[in-house]
Amino acid sequence: MSQIHSEPTSVIKNFTEITKIRLSVSVVFSSVAGYLLGAESVDFMVLLLLCIGGYCMVGASNVFNQIMERDLDALMTRTKDRPIPAGRMSVNAALAIGIVLTLIGLVVLYSINPQTAMFGAISIFMYVALYTPLKTKTPLSVFVGAFPGAIPFMLGWVAATNDFGIEPGTLFMIQFFWQFPHFWAIGWFLFEDYKKGGFFMLPNGRRDKGTAIQVILYTIWTVLASLVPAFGVTGKLYITPISSILVAGIGIWMIYYAVRLYREKTDKAAKQLMLVSVSYITLLQIIYVADKFIR
Repeated sequence: MSQIHSEPTSVIKNFTEITKIRLSVSVVFSSVAGYLLGAESVDFMVLLLLCIGGYCMVGASNVFNQIMERDLDALMTRTKDRPIPAGRMSVNAALAIGIVLTLIGLVVLYSINPQTAMFGAISIFMYVALYTPLKTKTPLSVFVGAFPGAIPFMLGWVAATNDFGIEPGTLFMIQFFWQFPHFWAIGWFLFEDYKKGGFFMLPNGRRDKGTAIQVILYTIWTVLASLVPAFGVTGKLYITPISSILVAGIGIWMIYYAVRLYREKTDKAAKQLMLVSVSYITLLQIIYVADKFIR
């Protein structure tokens, strides 16, 4: 009896791991926030389609990434237990999942509007065809990866409006700059593990003062970009003075931990910055959305 129940459980576990469920859900959260910011009135069917299509596209990107990096994943402690290197899923099975998710994702996003599907397709292409192979070749991979990583927030606005303008462009800019301190913090405390796989994630390849300074600079740019809507120069996307103060507050919080990494240069400080960066982008999106519906 236990074997009968363990098989479907194992299938679900492998699926959630190969699609990186936590990452995918966080990306979908960004898309939902973007949609709520752009929508004149909330269409829950469109919102559901955005969630399904968004998860499929992000999940597919993660599947293809793990297929391409399966040999390197087997070398690193944090990735050696993933379904493919651990032998729980074959490459062909993973490939089938990736293709099916891509097709479903594109069809579902296209049913919302063609622009949403287009940006979804651009995202998966850049992540799989550009970012993934560059990770073992140059630290610039983080710059390239920041493009698909910044699309979800603006994708929601495009899904709501079928238009790309200053508003989704601003949402893109915020999440684009945010990628750098976030991923450099990860690259810092996982430096030795990434080294086993031959990944170049830090801007100058070292956990030193130069990298820490760049982390501070990009954190400041992230906060400044997040405050741009407070000045009424981003069309329909704007935030009130109270929300601006809240955004500035969480921005100072993140800058503090970036400076702390510069001072301490430890894995612990880097991990704290990573956690704070995740909290920052989540709280920012909540503040933006709450501001729109409360004012």
